[in-house]
Amino acid sequence: MALGHDETLRSLASPSSLQGPELHGWRPPVDCVRANELCAAESNCSSRYRTLRQCLAGRDRNTMLANKECQAALEVLQESPLYDCRCKRGMKKELQCLQIYWSIHLGLTEGEEFYEASPYEPVTSRLSDIFRLASIFSGTGADPVVSAKSNHCLDAAKACNLNDNCKKLRSSYISICNREISPTERCNRRKCHKALRQFFDRVPSEFTYRMLFCSCQDLACAERRRQTILPSCSYEDKEKPNCLDLRGVCRTDHLCRSRLADFHANCRASHHTATGCPADNYQACLGSYAGMIGFDMTPNYVDSSPTGIVVSPWCNCRGSGNMEEECEKFLRDFTENLCLRNAIQAFGNGTDVNVSPKGPSFQATQAPRVEKTPSLPDDLSDSTSLGTSVITTCTSVQEQGLKANSSKELSMCFTELTTNIIPGSNKVIKPNSGPSRARPSAALTVLSVLMLKLAL
Repeated sequence: MALGHDETLRSLASPSSLQGPELHGWRPPVDCVRANELCAAESNCSSRYRTLRQCLAGRDRNTMLANKECQAALEVLQESPLYDCRCKRGMKKELQCLQIYWSIHLGLTEGEEFYEASPYEPVTSRLSDIFRLASIFSGTGADPVVSAKSNHCLDAAKACNLNDNCKKLRSSYISICNREISPTERCNRRKCHKALRQFFDRVPSEFTYRMLFCSCQDLACAERRRQTILPSCSYEDKEKPNCLDLRGVCRTDHLCRSRLADFHANCRASHHTATGCPADNYQACLGSYAGMIGFDMTPNYVDSSPTGIVVSPWCNCRGSGNMEEECEKFLRDFTENLCLRNAIQAFGNGTDVNVSPKGPSFQATQAPRVEKTPSLPDDLSDSTSLGTSVITTCTSVQEQGLKANSSKELSMCFTELTTNIIPGSNKVIKPNSGPSRARPSAALTVLSVLMLKLAL
C-alpha cells in the first residue's frame, strides 16, 4: 500500500504532471484560493485537507505514508481541485494562493528537489505583438546604419516616461534604491526590492521588457541595460554567498520559491525545441526571468558586454564541498542558459518563432503617446534626442544636490545629446554635440512607406 502511494506522490509532485495539458485526464486548473473555498464548502474535503496538513507538518515522509489516516486524506484530496490548483503572477491574493499551493506540495517530494514544478498557470500567449513593437522602435527594417548607432536602452527609458504608470513606478524604485541610509549602508534593500517587484508586476511588459532586454551595439548601451535594476542596491553585496545557500534562503519564502520554480519551468534549456525553450515559448521564459527581480534570487547581467549575454544571481559555488556539482549545475542554468539567451536576443531583434501552422493574426499595436508630460527630476528624465554613445569622465551628482552612492563600478557615465543620468549611476551625463539619431517616429514613417509600396 505504501509503495502505491509512494508512486502517487512522485507522479503528483513531478513537473510533468503539473505542466502538461496534453496529458490524459488533465483538467483546467482552478486558482488555489478558489480551490480552497470549494474544498471548505465540502465537509469531507475540508476535514481531509486539515488532516493532510497536519500529516505534512512535523512528520517525515515515510511516517506520513505509514499512517492510514494520512493515506486516506491523500486519496480523497487527489480528486479535489486543490491538487491541480495554480496561481497567477501578480494576482490580488497571490501570496495566499501560493501558501495554499505549497502547504500541500512541499510534502509530496522526498527531500529537496533540484527542479520544482511551477505553481503558476502555464503561459500560452506569445510575444509576437511586443516583438513587433520592439522591432519598430529598435530600428529593425530601417536604415541599418542608423539602427546600429541607436541606444535602444535609452529609447526604452524614454518610452517608459511617456506612460504615466511606467513613469510613476520607475521614478519610485529609482528614488528608493538610490536613497543612502548611512555612510555604511548605501540603501534599504528590502524597500528597493519591493519597489522593483511593483514595477515589474504592474507595468505592461511592452515597457519593462524593452528596458531589461534591449539590444546593444556598444558599451554605453549595455551599461545602461545592466543598470536598469539599480544593481548597487538590488543586486550586489559585499560578499557573494554560495548559490545553494542563496537558493535555500529563497525557498523559505513562498513568493521567491515560486518565482524560482517558474523560471526553471519556463527557461530550462531544452534540446527538443527549435529555440531551446520549453514549447518554444520566449514569453514564458522572459516573464519568469523578470518575475525573479526584487527577491533574494534577483538576477542581472554580469558585465557591460554589448554582445555576450551572461546573467547570474549574486552568488558563486565556493565552499560547496561535496555539493559543488549541484551548485555548478544550478549556476549554469543562469550563466549558460541557451533558452534565456535566445529569448533575450530574439526580443532585442524583434523576432519570434512561429510554431503554429498558419500565420499568427496580430492585433494592431500603438506607439506610445507623445503628448506633453511633466518632466521627471534631473536624475530620472531621459533626453529627447539621441547622441553618439561614448564614455566620459563625469562630475559628481552632489553638484545638483544629490548624494551619490559608493560603487566601484559606477565611476563612468555616458555622454548623450542632452544632460542625463543613467539610473543607479548617480553620474551626470553631459551634452554632446554629436549628430542626432533617428527618432522612433522616423522609423514608423519609413515602415509606413514600405508597407504602402508593398501594398501597391
